[in-house]
Amino acid sequence: MLYDPQVVRPMRDELVCLGATELLTPEAVGEALTADGTSLLVVNSVCGCAAANARPAIAIATGHEVQPDRIVTVFAGQETEATEAARSHMPGYRPSSPCIALFRDGEHVFMLERHQIEGREAGAIAADLRDAYDRYCSASV
Repeated sequence: MLYDPQVVRPMRDELVCLGATELLTPEAVGEALTADGTSLLVVNSVCGCAAANARPAIAIATGHEVQPDRIVTVFAGQETEATEAARSHMPGYRPSSPCIALFRDGEHVFMLERHQIEGREAGAIAADLRDAYDRYCSASV
C-alpha cells in the first residue's frame, strides 16, 4: 500500500530543499545513476531513522567543501517502480530504506544501509558522507 502523498510531502520536501532532485520514474533513475560524474542517491522513507538520522545527515554534509555533482532521491512507498529501479543499481545489497548510495560515472562506489543509519547520530553519518565525498567526488580522484 502506498503512503498518502499529503503525509509524505514534508519528508520529500526536506531533501528537495537541500537541492535533491526527485526521481519519479525508472527512466529518470537510470539517467541519473549512469550519468558522468557523481550522484548521491537517497532512498527516503517515513521511518524515524530517516527523519532523525538520514535526512539531517544529508543536510549536515551539504556544508562540506567537496560535494557530489548531484543529489537525487526516490521515496520508498511512493514511486515503487522508480525505487525498484534504484535498487537494481545496487546489486548485492538487500532492499533498505532509508539508505544512501554514491555513484561515480555510473558505478556504485559507496553505501550506507539502514542498519548503518538507524541508531546513529546524524553527525556520525554526515562524517561518513564527507569521507565518501572526499574519496569519490574530489577533482583529484
